[in-house]
Amino acid sequence: MKITLSSTDKKALELHHSKVRDVRESDRIKAVLLSSENWSVSQISQALRKHETTILRHLRDFQKTQKLKPENGGSKSYLSSEQTDELTGYLLGITYVHVHQIVDYVVKTYRVQYSVSGMTQWLHQNGFSYKQPKGVPRKFNPEKQAQFIHDYKKLKAELTEDEPLLFIDAVHPTQATKITSGWIKTG
Repeated sequence: MKITLSSTDKKALELHHSKVRDVRESDRIKAVLLSSENWSVSQISQALRKHETTILRHLRDFQKTQKLKPENGGSKSYLSSEQTDELTGYLLGITYVHVHQIVDYVVKTYRVQYSVSGMTQWLHQNGFSYKQPKGVPRKFNPEKQAQFIHDYKKLKAELTEDEPLLFIDAVHPTQATKITSGWIKTG
């Protein structure tokens, strides 16, 4: 199979090839360009380390529809749009650390089975990412803080000179909240 390209088309494809980041699209462009330079399918196959049937498919796709991108369209979601909205709302209120936990929830709630990789893809498609949230200091209650200061000053004023004032903390002190990663809505 031979592809015929004008010099303008060839230059445009070469320029496009220099900017492409997807290796699969890059291989398709190389196959088309090499075919236009009179390379045989077996030579292209050898150079790109692809099977000959794959090279033939790439060349036919280009001849028929000028297809260069390996977009297949994906599959239809197992969840309805209502279920998707409901699950998205639920995931906004709870952070899961592992995808398999979300898979289990979906099976129990909707009786729909996803693989871990399928659910990971669903999460990305619906605007979730696996990240560590930024810690936000806990806001104190100004009224309770003022009351504590008032009570502390009153207690301190009532003490005699030889009476100690002790502060005791029964828990292990920590300076910051421990934050864990999880599936969180982007933005």
